[in-house]
Amino acid sequence: MRRLRILTWQVHGNYLYYLTHAPHEFFVLAKPGRPPGYGGRAGNLPFGDNVHDCPVERVRGETFDCIVFQSRIHYERDQHEFLSQAQRKLPRIYLEHDPPLAHPTNTAHFVDDPSMLIVHVTHYNALMWDCGRVPTRVVEHGVRVPDGLEWSGEVARGVAVINHLERRGRRLGADVFAAWARSVPLDLYGMDAQASGGARELPYAALLPEVARHRFFAHPVRYTSLALALCEAMLLGLPVVGLATTELPRHIAASGGGYVDSDVSRLVDVSRELVRDRGYAEQLGRNARAYAREHFAIERFAADWDAVFREIAR
Repeated sequence: MRRLRILTWQVHGNYLYYLTHAPHEFFVLAKPGRPPGYGGRAGNLPFGDNVHDCPVERVRGETFDCIVFQSRIHYERDQHEFLSQAQRKLPRIYLEHDPPLAHPTNTAHFVDDPSMLIVHVTHYNALMWDCGRVPTRVVEHGVRVPDGLEWSGEVARGVAVINHLERRGRRLGADVFAAWARSVPLDLYGMDAQASGGARELPYAALLPEVARHRFFAHPVRYTSLALALCEAMLLGLPVVGLATTELPRHIAASGGGYVDSDVSRLVDVSRELVRDRGYAEQLGRNARAYAREHFAIERFAADWDAVFREIAR
């Protein structure tokens, strides 16, 4: 079947990397200097040959089959500034990465065009957004880890991977992480992790091997989508300990690969047990890995997106 030509933006680099495992050609908008949201295929992610820079000054001269918006400003402003009238009539998808932030149940989605499709990344997000008359779909995460890399648990500490934890505050659980880390040895990686007492940001190729050395994955987040880093950790074989919020309880209950609770003191107790008992951590981690291999398989994810693209392009 013909490979489709899809225009999008780099908003969440790791998600774009996984999205481009779908068997199509992706053109990513780029501006000089590559400011946030216009980075093209730049960065340290191992993008394939099917991912192409698309300078904004050339976009009107390109031919596409589908447009994928990933942020509100790109949907509301960029399509009118950079795209031709004919391109704005192409099949269009809004890829919604987050749950509603203004109010968890009563927020109407700003995309109000029934000719479009809103794709949510979790069932929780789809449940909470009011998308009105716009068709919706859920494509759950898919991830991959390097061949042969798996949990070793040699470091008797937990690990969290959260970007800009200090700046994002309570929603991402900055206070929970701080309280947790006072009672249990925890390492933090991600952009600006040092502001929250964490380590320096590691490049993609170095991050997963470092995560795999830790005893368990800590998830202090109150309210967000399911983190790709969490899915990767489960695929490596780390047990997950986290707050019983949003989508996480569903996956932990289905996998038996960790523990969730809304009582932080219980998270501390379980974390201490995992630090003491490597065998227990290994048992939970095996469950997490078996579940992730099926549920977060990159092959399933790519096939789901391929089906969405081909359906909307028709």
